[in-house]
Amino acid sequence: MYLKGRYNYFQFINMQTKIINSAKVASQHIKKGNIVAFPTETVYGLGANAYDEKAVKKIFKAKGRPADNPLIVHVAYKRDINFLVKEITPSAKKIIKEFFPGPATVILRKNEIVPDVVTGGLDTIAIRMPASKIAREFIKACGVPIAAPSANLSGSPSPTSFVHALKDMKGKIPCILTGPDAKYGLESTVIDCTGKHPVILRPGSITLEHLKKLDKQTKYGRSTGKIKSPGQKYRHYSPKANVRLISDFGSKIANSKNKKAFIGLSKKLAMGYELVKICRTPEEYAMNLFSFFHKCDEMGIKTIYCEKISEKGVGAAIMNRLNKASIK
Repeated sequence: MYLKGRYNYFQFINMQTKIINSAKVASQHIKKGNIVAFPTETVYGLGANAYDEKAVKKIFKAKGRPADNPLIVHVAYKRDINFLVKEITPSAKKIIKEFFPGPATVILRKNEIVPDVVTGGLDTIAIRMPASKIAREFIKACGVPIAAPSANLSGSPSPTSFVHALKDMKGKIPCILTGPDAKYGLESTVIDCTGKHPVILRPGSITLEHLKKLDKQTKYGRSTGKIKSPGQKYRHYSPKANVRLISDFGSKIANSKNKKAFIGLSKKLAMGYELVKICRTPEEYAMNLFSFFHKCDEMGIKTIYCEKISEKGVGAAIMNRLNKASIK
């Protein structure tokens, strides 16, 4: 029922990109060396056979993605990780046991079987096992690990629905596998597990507080030299509108006739805007952030005011995305 109405909507559009609800059918594109957008519980991914260098290069071309920005490799089974890495370190084993499948990514030393194009020329690889049932069905049907960043143009807001993926990828890819909208709405937490203790390179729904329960020495890392994780170096997650961060009534808000929007937790700050999204919890804020950005672009909003929140829990991931999106 979820898909039927939307199929009817797209039937009259002359698309080069097919909308498919069968993981098996979508996997045929991967087996032919093509790329496919597919749903996960975090955001929609843009996948290719991780062992196929030519196919992976199509991802970078479709997104306009810098070649030194590594991809995350998605697996259907925990045992598949052994083929991709030299060693699963003790810190990684704890995280995999606790958070796989789920919105967590571990970084380990890669095996030579993984093409350098997947890892941005690094000797490390980022791996995750999605919790999304349809994502795992798709990967199983492909029969290979799937290298996938988010299914959007590089630097723009990540897609949390297949409609968002279609907006950026229409005519650039042969197929979009449909499924439910993303549960979390933000990309996975990326954790460097090559050392003795875990280091968070990109915050997400698996928080520092969650990881400290496994290892009290877990900490955030800094971007130095070559980047090991997506989302570290470049301006990311940015809508067409200007993104500005506010924290209280003293924050300067532009007084203009241009359309403005607000998203945050506080009703008191949400006055005088054409579009408003009040979220009850930080988790709801995270889930709705990118979809709100997409909605603002559709409406021609010129400035989006986003409420700053505490960087505890998932707040760290929200502020990470907002800070990246607001870079000029």
